[in-house]
Amino acid sequence: MALPILYSFRRCPYAMRARLALAESGQPCELREIVLRAKPPELLSASSKGTVPVLVLPGGQVIEQSLDIVRWAFAQHDPAQWLMPEQGSSSDMDALIEQCDGSFKFNLDRYKYPDRYDNIDAIAHRTAGADYLMTLDVQLQSHEYLFGSRPCIADIAIAPFVRQFAHVDITWFEDQRWSALTRWLAAFLASARFQRIMGKYATWEPGTIGARFPSGA
Repeated sequence: MALPILYSFRRCPYAMRARLALAESGQPCELREIVLRAKPPELLSASSKGTVPVLVLPGGQVIEQSLDIVRWAFAQHDPAQWLMPEQGSSSDMDALIEQCDGSFKFNLDRYKYPDRYDNIDAIAHRTAGADYLMTLDVQLQSHEYLFGSRPCIADIAIAPFVRQFAHVDITWFEDQRWSALTRWLAAFLASARFQRIMGKYATWEPGTIGARFPSGA
């Protein structure tokens, strides 16, 4: 049977979300690892946005947004109830992800890539981004994951972006007073689920079949 095709780039946090959800749901796909500076025409034909991730279903439907891929994957199979937080509501979970994708991502980009923007104070954007991280830290002080004792989609949606923020200046990050956040991020990065989706794949060549992902599925 034909598999869904996932266009991905290993280090992209949006693509990490998609790979995490597909792996955790046990949904196999054909992974096509691309190079962003040399996007294959097949990707651009499937999605004019030209960014990853993009999931092309066997029937031709294209899912272009990372969170839509996450929700599609768990709609196929979700025995661990990733779509339903243990504590709080789905609306609470969605609101926290929306803040990540909105104001936090805005500040992250300007902190990490100040040369791409005019008249940017990177440290001011670091400070603004840190406000969101303190919110996460407070939420994590009473339980292991963002919404209870087990992970939900908020954890895999947000953690890749916290990772990116931390790695801009890891010494500064580790010196901050957000011990619960640091513990959560460290556990995420060391987890088998994260290691599983960060394997390296050769760049996909048009006309060939991509790698089966996740391996063993």
